[in-house]
Amino acid sequence: MEKRPYILISNDDGYEARGFQVLINALRPYCDIVAVAPDGPRSGFSTAFTAAMPISSRLIRKETGLELYACSGTPVDCIKLGLNRYCTQKPDLVVGGINHGDNASVNAIYSGTVGVASEGAMQGIPSLALSICDYSENADFSAVEPWLWKMVRYAIDMDMKPFTLLNVNFPKDTDIKGLRLCRKSKSRWVEEIEPCAHPYHDNKFFWLAGRCVELEPEAEDTDRWALTHGYISLVPTTLDYTNYEVLEELKAATAEGTDADL
Repeated sequence: MEKRPYILISNDDGYEARGFQVLINALRPYCDIVAVAPDGPRSGFSTAFTAAMPISSRLIRKETGLELYACSGTPVDCIKLGLNRYCTQKPDLVVGGINHGDNASVNAIYSGTVGVASEGAMQGIPSLALSICDYSENADFSAVEPWLWKMVRYAIDMDMKPFTLLNVNFPKDTDIKGLRLCRKSKSRWVEEIEPCAHPYHDNKFFWLAGRCVELEPEAEDTDRWALTHGYISLVPTTLDYTNYEVLEELKAATAEGTDADL
C-alpha cells in the first residue's frame, strides 16, 4: 500500500474560510493533514511573523488523518508553530490556500498565502500556494476541486529546487480551459490611499484601497494573461532575490575599474 503523503497547510483568510475547508476536504482522502491557520483574516501579511508578543493556539478538530489548530499569529507563525510543535515528522509538502482572491503578479509579494509557501520553502520543504480569482466569502470552488489533488501530487513528485515554491492561481470561470506554465506579470498598485472621516476624532484616517495596473496586459506568457483567458496559472517562484543579469553587468563594470569606482 502506498504511503499517504503527510502535509502541513495554512492560509491567510482564517481557519473558517470556505477555501481552506474545501482544501482540507479535497485532500483528506489522499493525505494525512496537519492544519494550522490564523484565527481570523490575515490578508496582506506576506512573510511577517510575530516577534514582540507571544502567540496562542487552540485545537479545533482532531480525527484520524487530520489535526486542525487555530493560531492568534500570522500565516508564517502558523507554519513555524506547525513544524516545531504539531508535526510528528517532516511534511512532504507545505500548502497555502485556497485563498479568496488572486495572488498573481505583484499580489504574490504581499500575499500571506504565498507567505505560507515561502516559509515552507525556506525550511527546505516543497511548497505550494493556491488561490482563486474570487474574493467572495462564498466563492464557487466546484471547478477547482478536481485539480487540487493533482496539484498536490505534482508538487510532491517533482524534483523541486531548494528555496522554490509553486504559485498556482485558478480563474473564476467555472469552465477552466486547462493549465498554463507562466512567469509572473509586471504590475503595480496605484491610488492606494483614500482619506475618510471619523465621527469622534479630528485625526486623519485613511483606507488602503487602490487599483492594480497591468504593465504588459498582452504578454501571453504571464499569469495575468492566463487567468483572464480562463486558464490556471502556475508560476515557479524562487526566494532568491538576486538579479543575476545585473550582477554580471556589475561584475563586468567592476573588472574594468576598481571596487572604489562603485
